[in-house]
Amino acid sequence: MRLLNIFVIGALILAASFVYKIKFDSTLQAERVAKLAGELRRERDAIATLRAEWAKLDTPGRIQGLASRHLALRPILPTQFDSLDRLPERPPAGAPGNDPIGAMLVPVAPDTTGSVPAQR
Repeated sequence: MRLLNIFVIGALILAASFVYKIKFDSTLQAERVAKLAGELRRERDAIATLRAEWAKLDTPGRIQGLASRHLALRPILPTQFDSLDRLPERPPAGAPGNDPIGAMLVPVAPDTTGSVPAQR
């Protein structure tokens, strides 16, 4: 009988320590969740603040005021436009000398080996 009492007392001590460990772990997890919820709330508030600031900075009236203050732009006048019949004719497709950028490019022959041609 005495051995059974010692065994039951030991089992109760183990059970109590196990329950205490579970309670301690759950308390730590609850604190961690509360901390993450606070961080999430702060980040959402920061995002809302940045969106409000972006909306304020992105208003067309503000941009127009900055452009007129810092850029030397003038309004477009109707006399700056011309009719389409006064446009110059398009040069022929294969006419040499009409494409200065194309003249700078070196024609590359197709490579039959499948490798990339070397750059100069």
